[in-house]
Amino acid sequence: MRAFQFLLSLLALFTLVAASPKKDWKDVEAALGRAGTVQPDGAYKVSFPRSDLTITVDGVGIKPALALGSWAAFNESGAHATTMGDLVLLESEVNPVIAELQKGGIEATAIHNHLIGESPRVMYVHFSGHGDATAIARTLHSALALTKTPMGPPAAPAAAQLDLPTADLDRIVGHPGKANGGVYQFGVPRADKTTEHGMTIPASMGLATAINFQPTGNGRAAITGDFVLIASEVNPVIRELQSGGIAVTALHSHMLDEQPRLFFMHFWANDDALKLARTLRSALDRMHIKK
Repeated sequence: MRAFQFLLSLLALFTLVAASPKKDWKDVEAALGRAGTVQPDGAYKVSFPRSDLTITVDGVGIKPALALGSWAAFNESGAHATTMGDLVLLESEVNPVIAELQKGGIEATAIHNHLIGESPRVMYVHFSGHGDATAIARTLHSALALTKTPMGPPAAPAAAQLDLPTADLDRIVGHPGKANGGVYQFGVPRADKTTEHGMTIPASMGLATAINFQPTGNGRAAITGDFVLIASEVNPVIRELQSGGIAVTALHSHMLDEQPRLFFMHFWANDDALKLARTLRSALDRMHIKK
């Protein structure tokens, strides 16, 4: 009888936990001035495309979704939240923004380029915060307010036909892509788990290999993004990319205390889209990714 009552108690506890509501991110949305979306892995992600910037690389005008997307992702951790993200900044904006982040307890974890030869010059500041999600969001809003990043609710995206063979790209890359702001995007998560401070980091918080195609006409595309690599994968991936005419534009860290140690490799090319996809697939084959 006691065993039966114990089982009933466990069932009731399981039902209560399963029925517990997920975090309501409305306060974070209000503090940031923009709504985000809950990702399939549970993180809450908010995007701030730098649509105010006019950036070119090798004569190609860069769409915000290709390489100019600031973002912040929040993940519940008990009563608090962990936040990670990446801010796209002009050189003159970098240190004022970092100072504002520091005032609110948000740490800078990397400052670097992602592109080569872009005009004007763009820098990327990665950050990490721990604590009350709404307070973190207020600090992020204050930091972004020091830039010309559009902060209000975004305008509804205009429907656009992508001049790319997207079904063929899906088949070659081996993962489904999605259209976003005139760019076709892939996110390929690693098969292994990454932790920081004892907590597993969801792939949507910057740990999926990002591959972006922006059509440039006649079956060609400008591509950029970043491969998420462990140390032993770095040079095999470099060799695959360069053998297919894809330039490596940066290699660096984005975090400080992750396990295993990860390296982020950015790239660029403007060539036949299917040819580039085959090279990118060969590079992915050198990594431990989810199939």
